[in-house]
Amino acid sequence: MDLTTLPLDITEYLHPEAWLQLFGTFATIGVLAIIFAETGLLFGCILPGDSLLFTAGILTAVSTVNGQEFQPLSLPWLLIGGPIAAIAGAQLGHFLGARYGRKLFDRPDSRIFKQEWVEKAEHYFNRFGPAKAVVLARFIPIVRTFLNPLAGMLGMPPRKFFIWNCVGGILWTDALFILGHFLGSEVPDVERYILPGVAVILVLSVIPIIREIMKGRKADQGPDKNGPEESRPSLSGDSYR
Repeated sequence: MDLTTLPLDITEYLHPEAWLQLFGTFATIGVLAIIFAETGLLFGCILPGDSLLFTAGILTAVSTVNGQEFQPLSLPWLLIGGPIAAIAGAQLGHFLGARYGRKLFDRPDSRIFKQEWVEKAEHYFNRFGPAKAVVLARFIPIVRTFLNPLAGMLGMPPRKFFIWNCVGGILWTDALFILGHFLGSEVPDVERYILPGVAVILVLSVIPIIREIMKGRKADQGPDKNGPEESRPSLSGDSYR
């Protein structure tokens, strides 16, 4: 793709097809780089996530999407490299959070950073506890970017974070790659289903969160609702306990 032909509306290049066209022959490396950036660097929150993985999985089975020709991708390389990139990116985010702490989040709102995104990540960390939050955050756009440094800042032990980071990273990447590959192999004109497929994935990823919220509400209405609450990590606190 000729960079001089980029349109003025750069938001078009948040779509996965545009990135894959841009990477061309190096599309597999590009996908892994975006996975790493989205999970390890704060600016990665603006990059495509679920839609990119799903589309990349489709392109392991077909080479044409919406009338555009793409470089075929290797499913084995994605299945191996995707989790590694996701795990490595999240580990970097955890390290940066532990190393630089509150400095990462004490910044004014801008076009690529909103304090509400940090608050959303904190909400899931507090609601589900560190282990569940690290896994579930993988399936929630923006939250998966900010929760990793948040966990580091709040003092989640590196070993515990690594274990659940591996679980979440493997489930997130390989599930979307395999789903995309299966649909690309079995469904004619699969490009019609990219956006609906991503929407279904997002809905399915929200179901466990809704269940946890409902369980939490029932617990709040129980006989011990006035009793002492379990200590939970918070940005206003000092550390993970």
